[in-house]
Amino acid sequence: MNLLATLSLIKNSMDLPVTILFFIVGIILTLKTRFIQIRALPKFIDLIKRGVARKEVVNKQGDVKTIDTFHALFTAMSTTIGIGNLVGPTVAIFAGGPGAMFWLLLYIFLGSVTKFTEVVFAMITRIKTDNGYIIGGPMQYLKHVSHFFANWFMYVMTGLFIGWSMVQSNTLAEMYAQEGVPEWITGLGLAIITFYVLMGGAKRVGEFAAKLVPIMFFFYISFALLILFQDIAALQDALFKIGQCVLTPAAPVGGFVGATVMQAIRCGLYRGVFITEAGLGTSSIAHAMADTENPVDQGVLAMFSMAADALLALISGLIVLVTGVWEHGVFRSTMIYEAFKVSAPALGQFVLIVSISLFVITTIIGNAFNGRQTFASITNFKYVNVYVWFTVVMTFVGSMIHVELAWIIMDILITLVAIPNLIGITILAMRRPEELRL
Repeated sequence: MNLLATLSLIKNSMDLPVTILFFIVGIILTLKTRFIQIRALPKFIDLIKRGVARKEVVNKQGDVKTIDTFHALFTAMSTTIGIGNLVGPTVAIFAGGPGAMFWLLLYIFLGSVTKFTEVVFAMITRIKTDNGYIIGGPMQYLKHVSHFFANWFMYVMTGLFIGWSMVQSNTLAEMYAQEGVPEWITGLGLAIITFYVLMGGAKRVGEFAAKLVPIMFFFYISFALLILFQDIAALQDALFKIGQCVLTPAAPVGGFVGATVMQAIRCGLYRGVFITEAGLGTSSIAHAMADTENPVDQGVLAMFSMAADALLALISGLIVLVTGVWEHGVFRSTMIYEAFKVSAPALGQFVLIVSISLFVITTIIGNAFNGRQTFASITNFKYVNVYVWFTVVMTFVGSMIHVELAWIIMDILITLVAIPNLIGITILAMRRPEELRL
C-alpha cells in the first residue's frame, strides 16, 4: 500500500467521529450563547460605525506590542479569506456533490459561534512577556483546561501552519503552470515575499493585510458576480442542485462518480473548517494581539467576518456548478481557474490570477505569522527566526508537491488540531459562561 492510500485510510477512519464533534460543539455553543450569531448583529454594526475601545500594551521601552483592532481583524481574515474560499468549495463539490455546499454553509453559520468563543477566551487568557510581547490563542486558553491539550495543540499546530502555506503555494503554482510559469519560480517568489513581510513583525503583517484584504475581496467578487448573472437559468439550476442533494445521494454525471449524503456532509464540513478555521482556534492568535479593551467586542468582529467567508465560498461553488467544470476530469485544485477561463477566456484569467495571487500571499503571510507566534510560545521566543526560515523554505517546496497528497495530509492535521481545541472551548464555555455574554 502506497503512502497516498495509507493516509487516505487513516483520514477516512477519522472522518465520522470528527464530523460529529464539529457539529455538536457548534450546536452546543449556539444554544449556550442563545444564537449570538443573530443577536449580535446590531452590536457588530455599532462597532463598525463607532469603533471599539482600545488598550495598548507596551513594554518598558515604550514599544507597542499589540496591533490595531482592525489590523488584527484583517490579519486573521487574511488567513481565512484566501485560496480556501475559492478552491475549498470546488474540492467539496467534486468529492461530495452539490449538496456539500449546503453543509459547508451550515457549518460556517454554526462555526461562527465557535470562532466567537475562541477569540473571547484568547483575549481573556493572553499573557505579556517581560519584553512586552503578547502571547495568546489556543496555546494559552487550553492551559486553563489541560496542559496536555495545550501542548498537543502547540506541537501539531506548528506543522499545520506550514502545511497550510504549502497547499496555498501548490495551488497557485499549479495555476501559473497552466500559463507556462515553472512551479519553482512561483514558489520562490512567494518565499521571498513571505520572508520580507514576516521580518517586519506584527505591525507590518497587520498593515500589509489591512491594505490587501479589502482590495482582493472586491476584485474577485465583482468579476465573479458578472459571470454568475450571465446565465440566470444556469444559476437557478445550480441552486436547485444544491438543495436537491442535501439529503439525497448525488448521482454520477459526466466524469463525476457520484457521492453519498455522508460524503457531502464530510466534504462540506472539512472545507468549511479549512476556509474559516472555526474550531481550530488558529485565527484567534492574531485576534489576541488586538488592542481591544473588551474581549467580546473582538469576538463579535471575528464572528461576523465569517460572512465574507460564506459569500466567497458560495460564489465560488456556484461558479463551478454553473460552468459544469466539476463534472469533468480528476481531483485537482484548479477548477475555479478553469471555470473563469471558460466564462471569460481573456479578462477572466487575468482577474482570477491577480485575485488568487493576492489571496495566496496574504494567507501564507497570515499563517506564517500565526505559526511563528505558536512556535514562540513553545520556545519562549527563542529560535523564532529559525522557524521563519523553515516556513519560507517549505513555502518554496510546497509549490512542487503532489496535490491530492497535500490535501489529505492537511485534513489529518486539521483533525489532530481540532480535537483538543473543540473539547477545550466547550469546557471553558461551560465553566465561564459569563465571559461570553453580549
